[in-house]
Amino acid sequence: MGHRDFKDRIYAQFARVGSALGSEKRLELLDLLAQAPRHVEALANETEMSVANVSQHLQALRNARLVDSQRQGNRIVYRLADDTVLGLWLALRSVAGSRLAEVPAIAAEFAVDGAGEEEVARGRLNELVAEGAVLIDVRPALEYAHGHLPGALSLPIDELPTRLDELPRDRPIVAYCRGAYCLFADEAVDFLRQRGFQAARLEGGWPEWRLDELSVAGG
Repeated sequence: MGHRDFKDRIYAQFARVGSALGSEKRLELLDLLAQAPRHVEALANETEMSVANVSQHLQALRNARLVDSQRQGNRIVYRLADDTVLGLWLALRSVAGSRLAEVPAIAAEFAVDGAGEEEVARGRLNELVAEGAVLIDVRPALEYAHGHLPGALSLPIDELPTRLDELPRDRPIVAYCRGAYCLFADEAVDFLRQRGFQAARLEGGWPEWRLDELSVAGG
């Protein structure tokens, strides 16, 4: 066997991964699974797709070994295959954000008031928390339960209006959510600022922080 046969066969395997990523719906599923494992019905509800369509997309991701599944009772639960898939997803998103003008334009179009202002760099978070800042996770409770930043308070965005009394008005509040392109944290910060709280969004979110921690551990 020659070099051409080797190249044809090895690039075909790489193309399996590229093909699996070539769908906006499958990327949304990866983004959700980067937060926490989910069963098909929950993914269908979150993405507003039918269960049948979600199942087909998950099968494509599974064929490329990007997700794994496990039976829990009468349901099949899906999760990212490993942390390299998380890195792949964030790298793809980062390249798109830096190379395609449409990405920041769309983000700006849907931004809430004050979005992007006074973001807290992840490298400064520990210092701010040590000085008294309160860190809140505004993702759904399921995602918080699967994993969250140390010391974060679970305060899902839809519960925020009824739980304001849990937050101090004399200390800074830092909110985070699913990542750089999730609107939950921006909405929470805007809501809190309008009610007199000192609030800011954390740079990125749970998956970016998770990847940072993996990088530190690997180093």
